[in-house]
Amino acid sequence: MSNTIQPFHLAAPVDDLAAARHFYGTVLGCPEGRTDTEWIDFNLFGHQLVAHLAPKKEAPDHRNEVDGKHVPVPHFGVVLEWEQFNKFAERLRRHGVKFEIEPYVRFVGLPGEQNTMFFYDPAGNALEFKAFRDVSRLFAKSLNG
Repeated sequence: MSNTIQPFHLAAPVDDLAAARHFYGTVLGCPEGRTDTEWIDFNLFGHQLVAHLAPKKEAPDHRNEVDGKHVPVPHFGVVLEWEQFNKFAERLRRHGVKFEIEPYVRFVGLPGEQNTMFFYDPAGNALEFKAFRDVSRLFAKSLNG
């Protein structure tokens, strides 16, 4: 497989396109691309996120324990650079985003050390953004080696 990073495409369900436009465009700062009456394309750090109009999600997210925190599943997001993560977290705080898991460093001192944060969009989609202390450990098979 190539080491060149290609943009991913993710279609996420939203129940209110105006709320999605405000959250992804204004709060997260994602430039808007093409739109239709039932979807909006966003540039999520170089990746294509499409907010598709869909009925409101009824069931709560499943949770798995990771580093003592209850992580919502499913979730999506982007791996950022360390400083970019901190600036993005500050942007979210300025916009009053309520964190499900506040930004913090997990796996401290281990090869998989990373900043992480979780929050929800207005439609109830869980998002995680993270930044590895050593990005070469992104696909490491073990946290310890």
